[in-house]
Order: sequence, then structure tokens, then C-alpha cells
Amino acid sequence: MKIKKVNIRDIEKLKEIGKRTFFETFASDNSEENMKEYLKNAFSTEKLKEEVSTPNTQFYFAQLNGNIIGYLKINFQQSQTEIKDKNALEIERIYVLQEFHGKQVGQLLYEKAFELAEEKRVEYIWLGVWEKNPRAIRFYEKNGFVTFDKHIFTLGNDEQTDIMMKLKLERTFR
Repeated sequence: MKIKKVNIRDIEKLKEIGKRTFFETFASDNSEENMKEYLKNAFSTEKLKEEVSTPNTQFYFAQLNGNIIGYLKINFQQSQTEIKDKNALEIERIYVLQEFHGKQVGQLLYEKAFELAEEKRVEYIWLGVWEKNPRAIRFYEKNGFVTFDKHIFTLGNDEQTDIMMKLKLERTFR
């Protein structure tokens, strides 16, 4: 398995993995119309081109035998969705195809985010995770994240609560 940084030429692949993993993860708990609207807007070619081109936003694919099986989206500084702290990195998305759940793909993507946070010498990593996604919550807790707040995420016309979690990074100066 390898991690590859996404560039502007990868937009269609990013669109495909983004829509597929979001649908697999959330379709059963949301209305068809809300899902359609969100997928159309959040994963449009134009929106993804803008996101990939945004300074301090990076995407990475997880690939196995040349196939994309998951992806990571991180934000630094003013590109963060909410906190916008220069001393933080936001994990906006870690999504993995369902057939690869439990096979360390999410962990590998998380470790890439952690590596980037270390490179940027930020003080903490933060993220939002839907309160009805216990698998993801357990994953982040296992990696040392703690809850610090909540915020509203709107999916179509449905306001949903995300649990905001953070991990303070330990520094060892040599």
C-alpha cells in the first residue's frame, strides 16, 4: 500500500473516491435527497479543483496495486474550516472504501497526517466527526484524540452534530 499526493490532474479520481466513500459511510443514515444534494455540491469538479488548488490544503490517496482505496484531506492555517489556528492541523477527511475497513488503511492515512503535523511543527491536530459514526470516534480515541467541543454540519436540509476532537502533539527537542 502506498500514499500519493493528489494534484490537479487527479480531480476525476478524487471525485470518484470522494463520492463513493461518503455514500458508503453515510447513505444508510440520511435521506436520498440530502445525499444527492451533498454529493453534487461537495464533490463537483469545480469545487474539488478549488480545494486542491487552495494553499495549505492537501489531499492524499491510499493506493493498493494501483487502485485508490481511500483518501485524506488536511488543512493548515487559514485553510482550516473552523479554528484557523496557525499552530494546528485539521484532518477534514479520512475516508476508506468499506471493503478495506479494518485493514489499516485509515491508520496509514492518519499517520500521514501526523507526519505532516510534525513537519509543520504544529501544537495539535483537530477534526470533526459525526456523532452517529461510532467506528470513526473509536478510531480517533484509540489514536489519543479527546473531545473538546461540538459543531453543526449541514447535510442537505439536515443539521447534524459533529463531535470536535483534538490531539495535542508532544514535542521532543534535540
